[in-house]
Amino acid sequence: MAENSPANGAANPAAEANQAQLNLQKIYTKDISFEVPNAPNVFQLQGQPAVELNLSQRVNTLAESVYEVVLSVTVTCKIEENTAYLAEVHQAGIFGVAGFDAASQEAVLATYCPNVLFPYVRQIVSDLVQGGGFPPLFLQPINFDAIYAEQQRRRVEAPAQSPTLNS
Repeated sequence: MAENSPANGAANPAAEANQAQLNLQKIYTKDISFEVPNAPNVFQLQGQPAVELNLSQRVNTLAESVYEVVLSVTVTCKIEENTAYLAEVHQAGIFGVAGFDAASQEAVLATYCPNVLFPYVRQIVSDLVQGGGFPPLFLQPINFDAIYAEQQRRRVEAPAQSPTLNS
C-alpha cells in the first residue's frame, strides 16, 4: 500500500508556508574607514590608551520578507587628549525572514542578524588596528539579546515618563 507523501522526504508545502523561515543570503562589507590623524607623533606618546566603542544597526527592507541589516561599529582610541586612531566598519547582510509574527521578526532582525555579522566586524577592526601600526585590538563579544531587551524596556517606560502638556 502506497502513502501519499511528497518525494525526497519533503514536507507538505502548505505546512512549510506557515513555518518561520530565516536564511542568510549574503554578507558584505558596506564601508570601511581607518584614520590615524596624529601620525606619526601619536606613536611617540606615552600613556594609557582609552578605547571607546560605538555600536548601531539599521534594517532596510529590500523586498517582501528580504532585509538588509547593517551593523555599524566605530572604535576611537585616544592617548591623553590625542586621537590615536579611528576605525569605522559597516558590515551588512541580506536576510530572508518570513513566517514570523511582527514582534518575533523585529527580535530576529535586532538580535540574531547582528550576532551573525559581529564576528566579521571584529576581524576587520582587529586587522585595521594592527595594520595601522597599533597593538592588536580584540573586541569582546556583544550580547545583542540584552541590548534589545534594554531597548524594549526603555520603549515601554518612555510613554510613562513623558510629561503631559496642558493646553
